[in-house]
Amino acid sequence: MQRFLKTFSQKAGLPPGSLVHVGDAHPGDVKIRGFRYTETEFEEFAVPDNEALLRLKDKEGIIWLQVDGMHQPEKISAIGEAFSLHALTQEDILNTGQRPKMEEFDDYLFLVGKILSFDEALTVVLEKHFCLVLLPQMIISFHEVGSNIFAALENRLQKSNGKIRKKSADYLAYALFDAIVDNYFLVLEKVGAQIEELEEEILTEPCRESLEWLHFLKRELTILRKSVWPLRDVINSMVRSDSDLVREDTVKYFMDIYDHTMQVIETVEAFRDVTASLYDMYLSAISNRMNEVMKVLTVIATIFIPLTFIVGIYGMNFHYMPELAWKWGYFVTMAIMAILGLGMAFYFKKKDWF
Repeated sequence: MQRFLKTFSQKAGLPPGSLVHVGDAHPGDVKIRGFRYTETEFEEFAVPDNEALLRLKDKEGIIWLQVDGMHQPEKISAIGEAFSLHALTQEDILNTGQRPKMEEFDDYLFLVGKILSFDEALTVVLEKHFCLVLLPQMIISFHEVGSNIFAALENRLQKSNGKIRKKSADYLAYALFDAIVDNYFLVLEKVGAQIEELEEEILTEPCRESLEWLHFLKRELTILRKSVWPLRDVINSMVRSDSDLVREDTVKYFMDIYDHTMQVIETVEAFRDVTASLYDMYLSAISNRMNEVMKVLTVIATIFIPLTFIVGIYGMNFHYMPELAWKWGYFVTMAIMAILGLGMAFYFKKKDWF
């Protein structure tokens, strides 16, 4: 349950805008680094202190400020003070359980999303908080933990590949969310492979572990659904936004992300339907196995009915039974029982009853 609902006990009773970190504690300090670029220039720099934050306002070009870590409220507060971010925005940044959303303020747009990854060792979907502040000439991205899903984007900026260095800050916002959604497809591929493997196991050799694995996959799909569905509204809000920060020529790119998001949602729903059918398939396979066992037991019991009848007759305590004194009585009785048993077994096998 901890993966679905963050611990909010620290915020209970506090007024709106209180800067309290909600989520897992991470070792180390919050790290801030930046990228400044124009069509002809590119610069990567560190932001060691609050004064360096204030000096960023005087730099020319587009600035991408990347904040790795959200577990130190004082660092988030310093960034908020330097760029006049609303207290509620800072509160949402610190709350790693915040639902994806988009909010418009006077001087900036605030977007919340989730970065998903698939842990190969634990075979689980990991969800990490992501926030983005879009200013006229600046993007501030907040990452719950460091991630390499933006490495290709950083490389494009450095090498000036494509049109990204010629565009405004809203295009960089598009590129960041495009990388997030593209990563969803990678996670879905991993989950899809797990579902296919489980389906094959249920068809060939279903067991208790299959059911446990099925419940586990359903839980992972719930995490995916919880992250992806609200993102559709976030992207749709960017498409419909009247803010001057979103240029008309960038809207078409956000519409492309919207299409990709819908594709992810449809895939997640398809996977949920498959897992539901796998549950029915598992129950059917277990029921069929039980029926096969009962069929074999029934055949064995049926074969022994006449044999038990014969034994019961000659087990009666009568003094005068002709066959009891017969020299070959035992052998004939055993032969009759063997013929009956083998004959019935052959008949049942011919009928394909076992």
